[in-house]
Amino acid sequence: MFGKRRKRGRHSANRGTAQPEAEFDGEDGPEEGPFDESQAPDDGLNRLDLGSIRLPVPDGAQLQVEMDQAGAVRAVHLLTGVGQLTVSAFAAPRNDRLWPEVSGEMIAQFKSDGFRILRENGEWGEEISARNNEVHLRVVGVDGPRWMLRGIAAAPNEEMAVPAAQALYVLMRDTVVVRGEQPMPVRTPLPVELPEAIARHIQAQQQG
Repeated sequence: MFGKRRKRGRHSANRGTAQPEAEFDGEDGPEEGPFDESQAPDDGLNRLDLGSIRLPVPDGAQLQVEMDQAGAVRAVHLLTGVGQLTVSAFAAPRNDRLWPEVSGEMIAQFKSDGFRILRENGEWGEEISARNNEVHLRVVGVDGPRWMLRGIAAAPNEEMAVPAAQALYVLMRDTVVVRGEQPMPVRTPLPVELPEAIARHIQAQQQG
């Protein structure tokens, strides 16, 4: 349903950090993502091109686009049978990790909102499990070369929490991040651009 699963590559030996571009060359790229654009695999997997990220949309998933008041795309959510999956990319320092700082701030915010928090060690380092009576969240962060990728799985109940987290892992492993060369302040969300057909469909819905 979610595309082919690769065996664990070098990312799992370097938890929490995508390998720097300089360590890869040609054929000797990472077997498992998330991938920087410079190391995107030629695997034939169909990915939705959203400009800064390319997502392998699961079979049967529905796309939900969140817009801001100015009409720009704020986030793209994938609605699946196990919950909502959201993957976002941000500008990050060239030689430092952003996720440890961001995760600490998210934990503080979750606690202030009344969530019960667990910190767990996952495939890419520390993950956040946050739950209340209405939703079970899994938040994962991966630091790459000048970008940070954040994934959030929102499950409607405890039974779906594990399947939703697993779906998020599979989604992130095959995601490609397109950082671009332009300088950006750290934490700036990388711009999301909708394919023309999807943008026209949304515009028609708004006008109708």
